[in-house]
Amino acid sequence: MTHDVFNQVPPLVGHDVSDDAALLAGVEREGAGWATGEVRALGVLAGSARAAEWGRLANEHPPVLRTHDARGHRIDEVEFHPAWHELMAVAVGEGLHAAPWADARPGAHVARAAGFYLWSQVEAGHGCPISMTYASVAALRHAPALAAEWEPLLTSRSYDFGLRPPLGKRGVLAGMAMTEKQGGSDVRAGTTRAEPLAGGGYALTGHKWFNSAPMCDAFLVLAQAPGGLSCFLLPRVLPDGTRNAMRLVRLKDKLGNRSNASAEVEYEGAFAWPVGEEGRGVRTILEMVNMTRLDCVIGSAAGMRYGAVRAVHHATHRAAFGRRLADQPLMRNVLADLVLESEAATTLMTRLAGATDRAVAGDRSEAALRRTALAVAKYWVCKRAPAHAAEAMECLGGNGYVEDSQMPRLLRESPLNGIWEGSGNVAALDVLRALGREPEAVEAFLAEVALARGADRRLDAAVVRLRALLGALGDLSAAEANARRIAEDMALVLQGSLLVRLAPAAVADAFCASRLAGEGGRAFGTLPPGLDLEAVIGRAVI
Repeated sequence: MTHDVFNQVPPLVGHDVSDDAALLAGVEREGAGWATGEVRALGVLAGSARAAEWGRLANEHPPVLRTHDARGHRIDEVEFHPAWHELMAVAVGEGLHAAPWADARPGAHVARAAGFYLWSQVEAGHGCPISMTYASVAALRHAPALAAEWEPLLTSRSYDFGLRPPLGKRGVLAGMAMTEKQGGSDVRAGTTRAEPLAGGGYALTGHKWFNSAPMCDAFLVLAQAPGGLSCFLLPRVLPDGTRNAMRLVRLKDKLGNRSNASAEVEYEGAFAWPVGEEGRGVRTILEMVNMTRLDCVIGSAAGMRYGAVRAVHHATHRAAFGRRLADQPLMRNVLADLVLESEAATTLMTRLAGATDRAVAGDRSEAALRRTALAVAKYWVCKRAPAHAAEAMECLGGNGYVEDSQMPRLLRESPLNGIWEGSGNVAALDVLRALGREPEAVEAFLAEVALARGADRRLDAAVVRLRALLGALGDLSAAEANARRIAEDMALVLQGSLLVRLAPAAVADAFCASRLAGEGGRAFGTLPPGLDLEAVIGRAVI
């Protein structure tokens, strides 16, 4: 009665999230073209109003810890809103949790990465147990007998929630527990002890400060055995149906990732099986960590795509000062810069997924590339995500700061991947470690970059500077303070080389001008003049 509602942006629902040229090209290029139909079908579901509502409800009704039942029995169960289970059922049904390990087709890990990227744009929190389950198989294969028993359940496409004897379920999920109060990323400082039992198992006593997805059926856990820090598989329910002595102390009250449960736990002689040799726990669990680090990159790339698409959608439908926002030069600059960052992240993500696929199949050169490129991408792509989310939110103005827009949820989620599985310093120092100890990984990285030699003078000049920087490292201990700059330079050169080879000319030109030649500024929206911004923005129009 008081006014007419106009100049408001229509909801972005009923669209195909897989209408993403960089993603589809990467899926085809990296050997998963056979999965395009499945990717497109999941993209349609991901863009539906129904899926968006699942994501909203799962975050507005976070999990609740129930330590005891009504009669005082210890149960340590986590309750979730039905929307969470809907999200999980789709993810497991689509094989996003572990399907590549049961699929011998080339490109299986790429197809899974594409699906994880799409479905993460619906809701990021439930991606934690999905990612952990995916990664657990790589570590579990260090114990062939356990793998033979558990892998069919981990790769099953049946979502079977609830604490019951795992080998009697239709499918199971896995989590991970490494961090302790006193250690953080320094997992060797862990004090949880593992005492051998008759029959080959171990009894674990101690705590974990962060236990990812405590409602899962089993966990990869680090503990101090007689032979040193070792890796174990700890089930929530023992084969006889009794609860294992893993106590959930409380759920973490987190900035974001609200739909997902993260817990503090204590072990009171909890039973576990050994995975790998005693004393080699870090090496064993790193098989899992490297897979989840790939998912950190995928998740950050997914968040950037989500933000860029919504910023472009808003600017296309919103007018201010007599013109559409999308027609105003400064806003076009911002939008193009956001799309550019998103495109670079997605292209790098699909290349890493392809390298993972081939590395798992035994390609040593791809494994060497993945060793360095994954650490570089984990640092840089995850580091760029929070700034990207904040800028995308700002494109929506005050509307973007309101929960209804879902942009606050994006912003809260955005720092997580930079912290999870090793914060920025850990990732940058891992890059430095590879440079010093694994020359084949450095050679593979430089060979990948060299594939674009001669295609763009700005890229060529950046490669020359990077080679000089790497050649002058000398004592790596003295280079630690510069590790972030080294990782950043490597990431930008790698992204630039991929875009020059694989992306449209407008995208590659804008990236090289702004990221490699120093013609742009430090904030988003400072691209230099003379670029084809309309062509770049068009990559995010749905």
